[in-house]
Amino acid sequence: MPRMIAYVSCAAEAVIACFRLDNATGVLTPVGRVTVPGWVDPPPTSMPLALAPDCRTLYAACRNPPFPVSSFAIGADGGLTLIGTGQMADAMAYIATDRTGRFLFGASYHGAKLSVNPIGAGGVPGEPLQVVGTPPKAHSILPDPENRAVYAAVLGGDVILRLGFDPASGRLAGPATAAAHTAPGAGPRHIRFARAGALFYVLNELDGTLTAAARDSATGALTELQSIRLVPPAAPGQTLAAADLHLTPDERFLYASERRNNLLAGFRLRPDGTLDALGTVPAERGPRAFAIDPYGRWLLCAGQQTGRVAVYAIAASSGALTRRAAILAGGNATWIEIIELPAVSGGTGALPRSPAIAC
Repeated sequence: MPRMIAYVSCAAEAVIACFRLDNATGVLTPVGRVTVPGWVDPPPTSMPLALAPDCRTLYAACRNPPFPVSSFAIGADGGLTLIGTGQMADAMAYIATDRTGRFLFGASYHGAKLSVNPIGAGGVPGEPLQVVGTPPKAHSILPDPENRAVYAAVLGGDVILRLGFDPASGRLAGPATAAAHTAPGAGPRHIRFARAGALFYVLNELDGTLTAAARDSATGALTELQSIRLVPPAAPGQTLAAADLHLTPDERFLYASERRNNLLAGFRLRPDGTLDALGTVPAERGPRAFAIDPYGRWLLCAGQQTGRVAVYAIAASSGALTRRAAILAGGNATWIEIIELPAVSGGTGALPRSPAIAC
């Protein structure tokens, strides 16, 4: 039976709450809480997490000066042990490693910048290697599947930026260029790759849409295939609040969260990468973050306003979500990562790819 652990970032307390996830039932069992160094009062709006590609190190970034980022070793039982603390270039809304695990990227919403930190042999990020300015409100950053470029969603600029990346030196090649523009006022927030990078999805926070695009792996160019709504348009003068975006491991289904209406929306991927809407289900208030387990059976969604994590079963045939239970994690729950632990006896166990950079 697979052994899985879920890590929930609780920014109000600067705590990572750890839960055992039962693959058969979806039951979450608390197994510990770890304090993240560098917390100050008032608490930050979120505390992003990122996993190393081998899922043996977890990074947590505090969004308060001096912008510490802490590294935790993941033990055989899923327990977290602090390795050390480095420093980011600014308050980061999103962090992710490159595909070798040697560099840590950051996107700063308030600072309008992207950054790269080298990760030392011991697993602790060093001083920022490079900082690149962006249009207002850079919201997320991911390396492409080839590890030759990064893509960043910039909400205030309604743009997806692409910068070349040298995995040997860790440097980004500037200036940043627009791989695609979204509709004016859409507010791109989170992004995902699919089909080994042939497909690219953008969740737009302010108008509550999801954009599907084809990606040219040689040039990095994005060509829009479809724009589909999570929910009906907001009332005049209002905006929506789409938040997070994830694919099932088999890339058959894609889900997104929306905070104004407190819901999760599901979609089925067609062969050409376009999407069919599956409908919506209620979520905990403020569904800022969610994650899908490595087997695609369970979706865990955190309520930023309730501090609880709700568990949904994912129907294998239809992708429909069925809520099973909810458990208290902590104040301002804003990020979730799920890993499979190595097998207990004999084998090494199959470790999943990092959800933060999954294709």
